[in-house]
Amino acid sequence: MTEDLQHQRDLVIEAALAHVPFDGWSWKALEAGAADTGGDPITAKRLFTRGLGEAAEHFADWSDRRMLAELENLNLDDMRVRDRIHACVKTRIELNVPYKEALRHLLSFLALPHNLPLASRMTWHSCSLMWYASGDRSADWNHYTKRGLLAPVYSSTVLYWLSDDGDEDGDFPDTWGYLERRIDDVLKTFGLPKRLKERFAGLPRPLSRAFKHRASPFSNASR
Repeated sequence: MTEDLQHQRDLVIEAALAHVPFDGWSWKALEAGAADTGGDPITAKRLFTRGLGEAAEHFADWSDRRMLAELENLNLDDMRVRDRIHACVKTRIELNVPYKEALRHLLSFLALPHNLPLASRMTWHSCSLMWYASGDRSADWNHYTKRGLLAPVYSSTVLYWLSDDGDEDGDFPDTWGYLERRIDDVLKTFGLPKRLKERFAGLPRPLSRAFKHRASPFSNASR
């Protein structure tokens, strides 16, 4: 994709988000967005030749690029891995606060049975970028484990945020607390083998090996 095409798509998607709360994730909303940017009625379909799913995927890509740019302003290297992941998820959500209602309609579109593979692909890609931004360069089973664990944490946090009205300052402390708890849940899950290993340390060696501890992907030991 050329930079010019990407820029045109960015403009139309951003403009269309103002119409999505009223028209849903639809061609009507995209065409209105194209008109707002000076395009004609066929501009949207010319930019997204593969349909509404391609437009949804571009919204995710646009959000990911904005997230990565914002993360450049944070000192992620000075944080624990779990705090880096927390910062990535929080940043991506915060950048889409102005489009909260539009995102709600987009998720309804992605929840349609024939769009579930697309939704999964978008989520996986975003989570992978979060891990890369956090310093992960794994290429073994850790690569897939980390992204597989982050995907439900990220997805459920977005859903929690959609039902969170926030506080009087426009922040969402309940959502960030929920995110923290979900990360804690992952840490507890990975801590279970260690606790079992300690409890069954007296078992014969072949059995005790089964409880060999693996480092949590959200711990510094997993860098």
